[in-house]
Amino acid sequence: MNFKLPSSTSTARTLSALMLALAPHAASLAQDKKPPPPPPRAHGPEAALAEVQKMVAGEGLQVSLFASEPMLVNPADIDVDAQGRVWVCEGANYRSTFQRWGILRPDGDRIMILEDSNRDGVADKPTVFYQDHTVNTALGICVLGNRVIISSSPNVFVLTDTDGDGRADKRELLFEDTSKGDHDHCMHAFVFGPDGKLYFNFGNEVKELRRPKGGLMALPLHGKVPAHESETVLDQSGRPVKSGVLTERAGQPDKGANPYRQGMVFRCELDGSGVETLGWNFRNNYEVAVDSFGTLWQSDNDDDGNRGVRINYVMEFGNYGYTDELTGAGWSQGWKKAQEKGAKEEERPFYHWHLYDPGVVPNLLQTGNGSPTGIAVYEGTLLPEPFRNQIIHCDAGPRVVRAYPVQNQGAGYRASLLNVLTSPDSWYRPSDICVGPDGALYISDWHDAGVGGHNMADRVLESMTGRIYRVAPKGDSKPKIAKLNFQRASDAMTGLQSPNMATRYLAWTSLHAMQAKAESRLLKLWNGKNADPRLRARSLQLLARIPGQEKKYVETALKESNADLRICALRIARERKLDLIPYLRTLVQDPSAQVRRECAIALRHHPSPEAPKLWAALARQHDGKDRWYLEALGLAMDGQENAFFDAWLADVGDKWNSPAGRDIVWRSRASKAPGLLVKLITDKNTTAPEKEHYLRALDFIKGAEKDAALVEISTSLLN
Repeated sequence: MNFKLPSSTSTARTLSALMLALAPHAASLAQDKKPPPPPPRAHGPEAALAEVQKMVAGEGLQVSLFASEPMLVNPADIDVDAQGRVWVCEGANYRSTFQRWGILRPDGDRIMILEDSNRDGVADKPTVFYQDHTVNTALGICVLGNRVIISSSPNVFVLTDTDGDGRADKRELLFEDTSKGDHDHCMHAFVFGPDGKLYFNFGNEVKELRRPKGGLMALPLHGKVPAHESETVLDQSGRPVKSGVLTERAGQPDKGANPYRQGMVFRCELDGSGVETLGWNFRNNYEVAVDSFGTLWQSDNDDDGNRGVRINYVMEFGNYGYTDELTGAGWSQGWKKAQEKGAKEEERPFYHWHLYDPGVVPNLLQTGNGSPTGIAVYEGTLLPEPFRNQIIHCDAGPRVVRAYPVQNQGAGYRASLLNVLTSPDSWYRPSDICVGPDGALYISDWHDAGVGGHNMADRVLESMTGRIYRVAPKGDSKPKIAKLNFQRASDAMTGLQSPNMATRYLAWTSLHAMQAKAESRLLKLWNGKNADPRLRARSLQLLARIPGQEKKYVETALKESNADLRICALRIARERKLDLIPYLRTLVQDPSAQVRRECAIALRHHPSPEAPKLWAALARQHDGKDRWYLEALGLAMDGQENAFFDAWLADVGDKWNSPAGRDIVWRSRASKAPGLLVKLITDKNTTAPEKEHYLRALDFIKGAEKDAALVEISTSLLN
């Protein structure tokens, strides 16, 4: 029902004052009202087993129950170690800082280790690795040998088991943020990458990434983090990792604001140094997954209920469009104006992510409504072929775990949907997914009537639920896990080929320490006949880190017929700080648009006087259709817009007005772009939607040239 205030101004003011006066009393009544009791619900192992029988696994797959309550409750995030043990961040104290139910587990939430000691596929040995209120509903866990990174905003801890008893006895502070924590849009899990670095992300509740002064900081094992000095992280571009939020008074971006805003994704060294900001302007990018070529994949949640949940290939240094780049505004105002002009409902997700603006990287896939959570790349061989080398992802909203088979498309990708695990159980809420060393999938189930969002139906600890499922091929009910000695090169090489990230970390660390002593074994994998390109890429990452051998192996890989290996080699060359220009002279003519995309990324902020000419060579190959390629060209121009654009204009001359050329003019922020945009806008053959398209591009350009362009457009309208 719609209520309308009387038109009389005085009456309206009186009613408004009365409502304000009554507001505190109404809030008090709302706080005094007790939350409803949890609905009657079967719980415990027998109930969990009964519900597993109703689950539907993908073709060729079967699901079994690995663990359930009371062994664990509310699993928010998981990891699987090299022994096949499942590590769990519990969330019994979810939203305890402000919800009426308060603290449900008095000693704080637990980090659990669940072990299947007899290898029958069912956990039988639970161990409390750590328990404290500082890890209440921690949203991320990454097991790196005896060190475990726990993401629990506003802190990121490193917990270490120094004596091997399965319990943390050392705590350190790696990162911190300025949020209050206890929020789904905060710091998420860290993952180990094929380059030996850490990758991580946070959602848009975090406004600033900080570190203790001096780096990793020792802490008491339990309790609140003591007062200490900290500082804003400066990333490798020299920018502070702070969201460019709007000032409340002026409604304009802060002076000197950098492009970073909202959710972001990062790469750093194992000790937290050398932070790179790889993408920004997400809403709640819940986790990041990195494949063996170093390609990043994420999901992101829309403003709930707008059918805009998305899967992203993270093209490095891109803006992903959750808020307006210029004003920081949300999408709804632009969508409303578009509707007034006849925009169709199916266009809503495109406005949601500002995909009609220049400077926004496109989405890989939009999946509708949902609450996306954990993600992994399956690089094993146990599962059937359709699931191999694919993104596998949890969405707690529609209660599904899906694979997203990816195919190349121009400089980017396209993807489809393939179900892995669904359930008719309305409490099935998959929260995370990991790959075990046996190649099976392990899926955590928060198991609640809702998807979080500051609420839960499970409010009684004794009946609280939570499950872990194992998904494997039909007939595979018992995990087979090799016992490896990572100090032996042969075992480390076996571990490097594992589908399990924790195993690969141990193998990578060991082989990297061996340096040249491991070279012959790494070469055997690199040169293997019919070897999987992903395994070859893992070998290449280590070969190119043997002192004195970097150029040799990079240059060898750049000649490979497989485009992903050429991409991997160029990424290694960037990371190793090799002279890129000799490689780019050849690669800018590569037949693969994806390799050329990486060339554009490599030219970003490159100081060489040859950089503009090389960029122009890439720009000439834009086909006028590939948005991925166009955005790679655009982000490459950052800070060198005029030099790059001038080099392209010198090449194309008066032939700039082609479909591809008009794209480049639209995306550019160079000072000569406004003059060309005027020609397009005032051309009698330009349609009204096209004029609006080109006018929008002018919003992103500053300077006298833009002002002159606007005058010229206004004058043309008067004539």
